[in-house]
Amino acid sequence: MTFGATVRAVTRSRLIPTRAALTLTPAAVRKVADITGRQKCEGLKISVKTRGCNGLTYVLDYCDYAAKFDEVVEQDGVKIFIDSKALMTLIGTEMDYSSNKLTSEFVFNNPNVKGTCGCGESFSV
Repeated sequence: MTFGATVRAVTRSRLIPTRAALTLTPAAVRKVADITGRQKCEGLKISVKTRGCNGLTYVLDYCDYAAKFDEVVEQDGVKIFIDSKALMTLIGTEMDYSSNKLTSEFVFNNPNVKGTCGCGESFSV
């Protein structure tokens, strides 16, 4: 099963040193914990695929272990496995979870994005 995601280009006001390639908001931590608990998996894996009108899109899947070159981000008890091909597009990104009457999705607030399509599903760096 794969999940949908939206990408937003954001401007960074200043560089903040961080150890993790990706940070999660409390809402994202709660949702990842809920998903991984129900599916009995170790965490979620983020990868990129060439798709959409702007070039790349994030793909999230269940994951039980890190592949050879995967980056593992562990925050507040949840694990996110980042595919080596996706790592450079994710550095400095904040992963959020948004839910309203129409959609429930992970949102990537990414300072590296140069452009997005109208729906926000695909992006370019």
